[in-house]
Amino acid sequence: MAVVFSKPKALTDAPLHYCPGCTHGIIHRLVAEAIDDLGILGRTVGVAPVGCAVMAYDYFSCDMVEAAHGRAPAVATGLKRAMPDRIIFTYQGDGDLASIGMAETVHAATRNENITVIFVNNAIYGMTGGQMAPTSLPGQVTQTSPYGRDVKTVGYPIKVCELLSALDAPYYIQRVAVNSVKHVAEAKKAIRRAFENQIEGRGFSLIEVVSSCPTNWGMTPQKALDWVESDMIPYYPLGVYRDKSKEA
Repeated sequence: MAVVFSKPKALTDAPLHYCPGCTHGIIHRLVAEAIDDLGILGRTVGVAPVGCAVMAYDYFSCDMVEAAHGRAPAVATGLKRAMPDRIIFTYQGDGDLASIGMAETVHAATRNENITVIFVNNAIYGMTGGQMAPTSLPGQVTQTSPYGRDVKTVGYPIKVCELLSALDAPYYIQRVAVNSVKHVAEAKKAIRRAFENQIEGRGFSLIEVVSSCPTNWGMTPQKALDWVESDMIPYYPLGVYRDKSKEA
């Protein structure tokens, strides 16, 4: 019997620990499919810091390195400079990348380090119980903003793609989502493109994936996907924010 759909080789057989309805599993698969499709499994190294994806070493069958909270771009920089023939990617959440790791992210981008960053934005701190994150929406209720995010006292959410696209150096920056079949297909193309850029030595690529967190949002999985569409995507518009291949 012909096999028409199978688990990527870049994923292990370990059951995922993520909450029901969490879209980390979808994003893991898209990363693994890109690695398989490009034939780079044997020379790929992933970097996972603190956050919901801290156990990514159990799920990807490539070499994995654990980084301190927020330091994945710095660790990835060291790995790539020490082993330029390896394909290095980071897998980071919004609390990690856009808060404690903001400096590492910005400086890796402005140096145009030849690495691939997968940035999962679910607008909340997931692993530690649902606190307000740098990406939590205005008015969003979290464990530490029970009356909703008050932009007068804590400021507005950080839009990472818009921020990094203001820098001169980064090669490719795109925001995608995984709340529908169409969006998943677009996300797969973007993630593959980010890895291709690194293979071809073009420099820093970041793919922001707008994701859901049903548990900490207090929603059913379907309601969470609907909220991504109705609330998150309007605030975090999808699209390509930087593509140097199209710049004069």
